[in-house]
Amino acid sequence: MTRVPPLRIAYVLEDTGLAGGTRVAVAQADALVDRGHEATLITKGEALTWRDSKARWQFVSSLDEIDPTAFDFVIGTFWSTLSAVQEIAGRRGIHLCQGYEGAFTAYQSLKAQIDTAYRLPLPKITVSPHLVQICREFFDDATYIGQIVDDVFFREPAFRQSRPRVLLAGPMQADFKGIDIGYDAVRRARASGAAFDLVRVSQWPAVEDEPTELAAEFHVGLSTPDMARLIASCDIVLGSSRHQEGFGLPPAEGMASGLAAVLSAIPSFLSFDGARDYALFAPEEDANAMGEALARLVTDNPLRRLVALRGRSVVEQFRAHHTGLRLERYFLQRRAR
Repeated sequence: MTRVPPLRIAYVLEDTGLAGGTRVAVAQADALVDRGHEATLITKGEALTWRDSKARWQFVSSLDEIDPTAFDFVIGTFWSTLSAVQEIAGRRGIHLCQGYEGAFTAYQSLKAQIDTAYRLPLPKITVSPHLVQICREFFDDATYIGQIVDDVFFREPAFRQSRPRVLLAGPMQADFKGIDIGYDAVRRARASGAAFDLVRVSQWPAVEDEPTELAAEFHVGLSTPDMARLIASCDIVLGSSRHQEGFGLPPAEGMASGLAAVLSAIPSFLSFDGARDYALFAPEEDANAMGEALARLVTDNPLRRLVALRGRSVVEQFRAHHTGLRLERYFLQRRAR
């Protein structure tokens, strides 16, 4: 039987700083390598230090240095890389959408430029189903591929009997992460009598007015192995993101680690499974309802166990080999055309 030639895929990264968007691109490249394909990560940034990588790396001073003939596909991973990918790669170009950047408060002054980039005739692959429709408003070729939660996060639920540890992950500086809502939910849960320790983690230091006194611990810039160990030490993960969230990787990583989840009822979190029994949900921006749900998990051990087990089962779909298979099928079919 004739073996299909390996795919040659390049991911163009804006930089290599600690961020979920970078982690996802690196994870996709790893998944393709595991399936026998060639993956190259191209960046103007520095060497990656916070996560291992199985892919090849190409460091450039300008994206003009990319030779598109060396690859079957060249993937832009952030809105600012799309124009260069389109110009360099043409029909070989692909847009990996991990969240519509034009909806983020921090990028409102750039929204017109972002929308122009999204209208480029680049086929789009998304990490969450709800992003497909958003992408199709700009260009109709959009396909759901799925997210990857690194295997290092997958553990069996521990169900410790000690004082619960509640994880709230993400930068306060990115308002779509809803960290302010998470803090308020913590206040309300404690006001109702729930006793627990709050564990905060972010890739950036706390902002000046962040209520860090509510947290027993605050961790900054953890590597992937260190993040996995920290999550495994917790019992509940609080996902308080607003609807602009493209996926919400830390809650999924927490669920993979056996933590029970309290999540905002936003499209990305609701898309994990149609049954919606894998977490306790609260309406978006409703800190009171989120605090009540958090207090229930803190004080009701059987419920916490049930939610944790169901959540652990649901996030199995985000194992690298599942998403790697979907990536492989997508690229092989498109290459054949």
